[in-house]
Amino acid sequence: MSLARLASFVHKWLALLVGVQIVFWVVSGLFFTLIPIQQIRSENLVRPAQAQTIDTATLASLASLRGDQNALPTKLTIERRPIGQVVVAEFGNQSPILFDANTLQRLSPFNAEQASAVARAHVTLVSEPTDVTLVTEESAEYRGALPAWRVQFPDGGLSVYVAQNTGAVTARRSDLWRIYDTLWALHIMDWENHEDFNHPLIIIVTVITLLSVIAGIVLIPYRIRFRSRAKPSA
Repeated sequence: MSLARLASFVHKWLALLVGVQIVFWVVSGLFFTLIPIQQIRSENLVRPAQAQTIDTATLASLASLRGDQNALPTKLTIERRPIGQVVVAEFGNQSPILFDANTLQRLSPFNAEQASAVARAHVTLVSEPTDVTLVTEESAEYRGALPAWRVQFPDGGLSVYVAQNTGAVTARRSDLWRIYDTLWALHIMDWENHEDFNHPLIIIVTVITLLSVIAGIVLIPYRIRFRSRAKPSA
């Protein structure tokens, strides 16, 4: 078998074998380049944060702060939020707890109404949430802190996730993000977790695609020569 026939055979059959996945790569890659990542992440809907300083004069003594079963905190973070100054206390393997920084009153776990207020303050949307759901398990859409409240807005299918234990916004998911995530899963061929791009299947398909491309390149001079010979003389 000549080199041209071998290259033609390899190019044709390997391209048929991986053709659908090549289409997925091109379509998803085009989408990734056309849509700004800031829009995918809904950063354009986030209310601009104002620079604020911590008022240390009003802080309570943190030495007396305790968690469940009188546990001592392993890490304390003081933040200023719309509800005022707060302390995020971590307790090793236990769930973090949110406290009022001035009174040390426990603020968490947040209820649905509180989570909805946090989500509304986080985004610039004027519409009210249409649904608030407690999420207790990871999914392809959300792998942040659990449990968390999923606050649903009608605009673009936007969901704002608020951690129940800390009241912090941990994720934003819109219909545009879901399209992006689906295309990403097709792009890396991880249809379950949408994360792994080093698995054997994508490596094999990529190698097959590379061989098909190389065979196509080998065919180029033969195709040009054939067309030159087939062109009628003047």
